[in-house]
Amino acid sequence: MTPLPLQPLSPLDGRYRAAVSDLGEHLSEAGLNRARVQVEVEWLIFLTERSLFGSTPLADEQKAALRAVVTDFDQEAIDALAREEAVTRHDVKAVEYYVRAQLTRLGLDSIAELTHFACTSEDINNLSYALTVRAAVEDVWMPRLTTLVDTLSARAEQHRDVPMLALTHGQPATPTTMGKELAVFVHRLRRVIRRIDAVEYLGKFSGATGTFAAHAIAEPNLDWPTLSQQFVEGLGLTFNPLTTQIESHDWQAELYQAMNHAGRILHNLCTDVWTYISMGYFTQIPVEGATGSSTMPHKINPIRFENAEANLELAGALLESLAQTLVTSRLQRDLTDSTTQRNIGVAFGHSLLAIDNIQRGLAEINLNEARLASDLDGNWEVLAEAIQTVVRAEVTAGRSAISDPYALLKKLTRGNRVDQAELVKFVDALDIGDEAKARLRALTPHDYTGLASTLVDRLKG
Repeated sequence: MTPLPLQPLSPLDGRYRAAVSDLGEHLSEAGLNRARVQVEVEWLIFLTERSLFGSTPLADEQKAALRAVVTDFDQEAIDALAREEAVTRHDVKAVEYYVRAQLTRLGLDSIAELTHFACTSEDINNLSYALTVRAAVEDVWMPRLTTLVDTLSARAEQHRDVPMLALTHGQPATPTTMGKELAVFVHRLRRVIRRIDAVEYLGKFSGATGTFAAHAIAEPNLDWPTLSQQFVEGLGLTFNPLTTQIESHDWQAELYQAMNHAGRILHNLCTDVWTYISMGYFTQIPVEGATGSSTMPHKINPIRFENAEANLELAGALLESLAQTLVTSRLQRDLTDSTTQRNIGVAFGHSLLAIDNIQRGLAEINLNEARLASDLDGNWEVLAEAIQTVVRAEVTAGRSAISDPYALLKKLTRGNRVDQAELVKFVDALDIGDEAKARLRALTPHDYTGLASTLVDRLKG
């Protein structure tokens, strides 16, 4: 058999690349290396701005040229770094040598020894991961999730007044509205989004074991913790003052657990929408040219929601593994986080792909109001709750002497189908006040939705 040409092993880099490619700007190896170069360059500028170790501040054009090494990072830079790493067999050392080469090109060899000064690899890596993960969340993942939540919110408003038979334990229950049910998911997701927005992206810059030992021996009279804090905060990150060789990754665990929580809510949305489709509450819009089954021509399958379910499960497994693994490092450092963090992009990718599928799936369904109405018309027994509750109120107010209204309605309706005529006859025979009797006589399953419609307004608060 002829070997295939080189192919992507992950479907994220093959079949689904178009949906997740924006993440590659940040969470790819190239994105990580660009961030590493950025940290090294900013450290050089930081040190020279303070004239440390006899250096002098760089001219504005020199700083601009150094920062252009980051902003102009391209395929040539990627290839150059790959060549360096092939020799060093160490990714961060390759970055250091690459930056030194850029200093030579720019005529800045005089500050070459300040490259990677007093740094351990993890000083560069932890800041680079914080920068790239933050960018992936803020520039790619969160905007897509927010757009999806906005779409759900719009659908909730659209269907706010459409009554629907609720199903608790899969059995007919007190009616609601489709809008209110979708609003529940919007509310849940917005709570988690606020948690994600509040996550701190922490960074450390304190040397081989978090003690500033190399810094202090090079210049004992400087306040290195304060300088380190200024540098980290200058990158827009939150300073972590107490670490081992590594930044402890607790912020990552918090982020990934919150993302996973959002994913589980989305998974619940998918299973509910899938079920509504199977019940005929939502109809699927045929896509021209699409095939649902290779043998059954009539089929339109809810593949967007099924695909999303699967990708949310994959993302959830990876995010949970990241959160569990990253918070543990033996003594002052082990390398379990190294390989683990290289899969951050994979976890984000499956999550983003799921969001994309749900967004597309929602655009391919319409609400079947006639089917919702039919189910309500076929389940008048759900008004038993309303009747027994009103009777209880009448008894309490002294307008009725009925004993155990709940049992009375249970006998009439439990396991039984009753229609409008039977319920009206039953209400007419009740010993309750005329106003209450008129209210119950006029009630239908379509009307018995309580405050469901107005609850949707809570999304605007």
